Amino acid sequence: MTGRMRVLAVTVLTALAALLGVGVAGAHSAVIGVDPESGTSVSAGPEQVTVTFNEPLQTSFATLTVVGPDANLWSKGEPTVSGPTISVPVGELGPAGEYTIAYRVTSADGHPVTGTSTFTLTEAGSGTPGATTGSSSESSDDSGGVPLWPFVVAAVVLFGGGLAFALRKR
Repeated sequence: MTGRMRVLAVTVLTALAALLGVGVAGAHSAVIGVDPESGTSVSAGPEQVTVTFNEPLQTSFATLTVVGPDANLWSKGEPTVSGPTISVPVGELGPAGEYTIAYRVTSADGHPVTGTSTFTLTEAGSGTPGATTGSSSESSDDSGGVPLWPFVVAAVVLFGGGLAFALRKR
């Protein structure tokens, strides 16, 4: 192997190791608390539902809903974001059973974060439901983001090709 080929090989391998070693950014917001707590039982509907994260949230595109065992929306009004907390008014609930809290927020780094939590109403209330959602759960495994790996591969290929072109024998 010639000296230039060794330099090229070492440079490409170093660039590849550096790019692949970076991994996915760990700066996404993470839930540190939900009220009512996930899996708990309550005898009456809470005044509001809150989800607290480890960092402040962006206020754009934030959603927070409460869906009952009857597949009706029980959250009232629009959610509000204050620093690391998103909340929505709830009040009097309806049928006894499991209620699902579903959220979708934008973390400080611009990535969407979604998830769900549940609590159980032990005594039926006399609240008025909102619209029917069509299901009793609003969970989604789709992060909504664009995968990073195609860009990493393209960058490595372009870098390696450019380096090979620059070091080729004339």
